[in-house]
Amino acid sequence: MDKKNALRAGALAAGTTLMMLLMSSPALAVTRDDGDDPGPGLSVVETLGLYVVAPLALFALIAGLVWVLDRSKDRGDDTSSNISVRGKAKAGQA
Repeated sequence: MDKKNALRAGALAAGTTLMMLLMSSPALAVTRDDGDDPGPGLSVVETLGLYVVAPLALFALIAGLVWVLDRSKDRGDDTSSNISVRGKAKAGQA
């Protein structure tokens, strides 16, 4: 029974995918819409600069500003420095 359901689901998925591919023909992209005025394309260097270098530079700028302008004084490890290892009670006293 499981093989029959899997075959049915696979056939449905394949049929749906095939119909979607046939309905969205690339030939429909040739006709321009009203008001469509595309500009010149980007080169590889411009594309990498716009989508890779610019976000990384912006991230580095923001991280650098946060790091430089951080005025908090609690940069040390306060949790372990406050723990006293030696006990205050002397031996023999209860």
